[in-house]
Amino acid sequence: MNKLNRQQLQAAGAALGQSPDKHAANAAAGAYPNDAPVTVLQIGEGNFLRGFFDWMVQESRKQGLFRGGVAVTQPRPSGKPKIDALNGQDRLYTLVIRGLDNGEPVERRELISVFAEAFDPYEDWQRLVRLAESPELRIVVSNTTEAGIAYRPEALTEGEPIVSYPGKIAYLLYRRYLAFGGAADRGLLFLPCELLDRNGDALKEAVLKYAADWGLPEAFREWVTTANRFLNSLVDRIVAGYPDQEQAEAWFAEWGYRDDLLCVAEPYHLWAIEGEPELDELLPFASAGLNVVWTDTLEPYRKRKVRILNGAHTLMTPLGILCGVEYVRELMEDETLGAFVRRTVGEEIIPTLPYPQDEMAAYANEVFDRYLNPFVRHRLSDIAMNSVSKFKVRLLPSLEHYALKGERAPDGLARGLAALLRYYRVRQEENEYRGTAFDGRSYAVRDDAEALATLAAAWDEAGRTRETPEETAGRLLACETLWGKDLSQWPGLAAQVAQVWAEWTKGERT
Repeated sequence: MNKLNRQQLQAAGAALGQSPDKHAANAAAGAYPNDAPVTVLQIGEGNFLRGFFDWMVQESRKQGLFRGGVAVTQPRPSGKPKIDALNGQDRLYTLVIRGLDNGEPVERRELISVFAEAFDPYEDWQRLVRLAESPELRIVVSNTTEAGIAYRPEALTEGEPIVSYPGKIAYLLYRRYLAFGGAADRGLLFLPCELLDRNGDALKEAVLKYAADWGLPEAFREWVTTANRFLNSLVDRIVAGYPDQEQAEAWFAEWGYRDDLLCVAEPYHLWAIEGEPELDELLPFASAGLNVVWTDTLEPYRKRKVRILNGAHTLMTPLGILCGVEYVRELMEDETLGAFVRRTVGEEIIPTLPYPQDEMAAYANEVFDRYLNPFVRHRLSDIAMNSVSKFKVRLLPSLEHYALKGERAPDGLARGLAALLRYYRVRQEENEYRGTAFDGRSYAVRDDAEALATLAAAWDEAGRTRETPEETAGRLLACETLWGKDLSQWPGLAAQVAQVWAEWTKGERT
């Protein structure tokens, strides 16, 4: 059985042509080729953007509303295998939308053909520079995780790749500025999808810091501010990625081709973007009938989603992995772990939100139903990447709510923090960091290299000095490079964390 490629796409289009879904048939048959002029640069090759943004581009193209193509690159060198896999499939992949829509089971296959280019910027830096100088380029979309939009001083060496995402953008914008003589109409629209508060503002601020570091002209920095738009946005869709192997093999047998980049997503989707509705002419997703909202404020959308949906993910993930649980649904169906998540969200997180409590409770129940989607198998290991930065954004504000009132942390949030720290009790083995679950099984931990080194060193020192668990907890909580503040000063938090660790040592896992 061959892998998905352009020839397979033509065959799939013929098969889909027998169905009433004519748009899907046209798209699959190649009516909208993936060699269209590049109008979008996508920084992020992972499951989420492919199951969210790229699907939206495909839907808009099927309706004749959007005619540009997407160039995709990875933000980190480690993403090269997925770029290679995309090129090995003629930059095509299959998205299965599967779940419950208004209580009814839904399963749709979409063949996504929006990528005009897929390349590794660390191997072909000049290709990325040429793209930045292209007159057709209009939009930059990204998902580099919360840790990606961060300022870390970095030297500018002409001709060599820049590691950080904001640093890349600063340099690429400078090349664009030079290429078009600072023309006001040649700026770009930036749509960061990272789950970071005011993500557009944060990206713009970091870009300007790099420009100042490198001594780029003041006129250029003014052009960055006046000619470019850095929009704050919030995304919401569960994209589970590759399904379990049994389901994948069943689909491959049915479709007649294999797809190493097969991706599964739920039907629900929301993209709230802080910008004027007229921008839909440039990115016509709302016009295509998608749940894209142009709004003058993201705050209500952001706060409820980040604190409840994403917060619950980050709450459950370290503890679930330590307990040997593999999937979100499996955890939520567990009598003890599922109750822990529901109780913590309902009794500890929702009361910290400044919105009607009944509305927040209704939203939380909707989220839990999405977690229990029988058709999506969302791996905790996929959610676990960069859990420290995720915790800072998603759960730390709820903990801080109680600390600022001089109160001890509620039990569930304290346990979530204890699980996070225990999850990061790691050691370096060759080129990766690994931790050990409660049952002795080993797991890989993916995070910012500096954060991993800090945590590994702290746990190693705890073992060598034989300090008490509370001393270890206090030292970890005091690390401002991890949290942005000294958490060891919060009332009784170190003692609470140490107490939870003691319970786990005795075999009590929640």
